Order: sequence, then structure tokens, then C-alpha cells
Amino acid sequence: MPLPIANADDIPVVLLAGGRSSRMGTNKAFAKLGGESLLARISRRISQRQTRPPALNADTDWPDAMGMILVPDGIPGKLGPLAGVLAAMQDTSARYPQASHVVTVPVDSPFLPQDLVARLADAIQDENEIAIATSLDRDHPVVGLWPVTAARDLETWIVSDPKRRVRDFLERHLVRRVNFSAIETARGALDPFFNVNTPADLVEAEQWLAVLESME
Repeated sequence: MPLPIANADDIPVVLLAGGRSSRMGTNKAFAKLGGESLLARISRRISQRQTRPPALNADTDWPDAMGMILVPDGIPGKLGPLAGVLAAMQDTSARYPQASHVVTVPVDSPFLPQDLVARLADAIQDENEIAIATSLDRDHPVVGLWPVTAARDLETWIVSDPKRRVRDFLERHLVRRVNFSAIETARGALDPFFNVNTPADLVEAEQWLAVLESME
């Protein structure tokens, strides 16, 4: 049986940066890690294997998209990460009509696995399935591979469900969970989906980065 996705390298990727960054106190996409903004680091990391340049889910007044196409939420009001996922689906359908799926990743996870997209694509067995990343017994539901055919259902759900929780939406669909192992280091086990949400997280990320660089 042929795989639903023939070439994972061709899957469009949209970086999610539409949140409020309230816990960081400033736009965390521009927070510096190892002298490089989180946005630049994620864009570079995800582009190493993908043939299409990533797009950026952010407001239209975003100060510096680093040359990426901006994909703003189509539904106003900052209604959560799934509004960004919906925008990614709709943008993919418009710009890449031959693409069946789109991958979304948040800009605050600087240590994403380099084989992320390929492994998510390998996991699905049907073109209508969703694949999400997991690690250390935790789901990372916005690190996912989404069928663009789910856009209409997602839009209806966003405007009708008052809570708009990602996990609740996933329960409506067949989901494949793809487990990624922790990165073993001299400092301990690093979750590859470590999130930088606060200034303290950024300090810790610098410590992890130093350890990873010492292992190269």
C-alpha cells in the first residue's frame, strides 16, 4: 500500500507565532538564544530538510518576518493555537493545492528533532489522519501534521466551542502519536520539545544549548 505522503521533504511548514507572549513580557520569537532569535533558530532548523521555505503565522503588523510569508489568523480575536493551525491549513490549500498536509511548530521550541517532519509523515496511514509529537509521556498537540481537508471542521469548531482546547478537537479525529526520545546529555535528559515561555526558561535553554554544543 502506498504511503499517504510520498515525500515528507515537500510538506509545507508553518511556524506558529500568533500567541500573546504574556509570560515572557515581550515577543518571545525575538528572544535571543545563543545570540540568535528563537524565530531564526526554528526557521533554520526546520528548513534543513524541507524543500519549501516555512511560512509564519503571525499578525500582519509583525515587525520582521525574516523573508517568510506571513499567514495571519483568519478569525480575529487571538482565539488560541488552533486558529493558527487553521490559518496554516487554509494557506497551504491556497499556495500548494497539491499538498495534502501541513506541519505546524511553535517558535518557542528551539531543540526540535531534525527528523520531526519525516517521522510525523511516516506515522499516518490515511490521508485524513493527524499526527502529533509526544515526549516523556506528554503530548505536544500543536507540533503536528494536519490534513488540509480538516479545515472546514476546524473552523466550525473554533467558532462554536467556547473552550477551543486542542485536545478536545483532536478527539474528533483519528490521531497518531509519535514519540520522540529525550536527548541524553551530561546535564540530564533534555525534552526535545522544551518550551521557552518565560525569562527563566530562556536562561535554562542557554544552559541546555551550551551542553549540546559541547557534545558536537
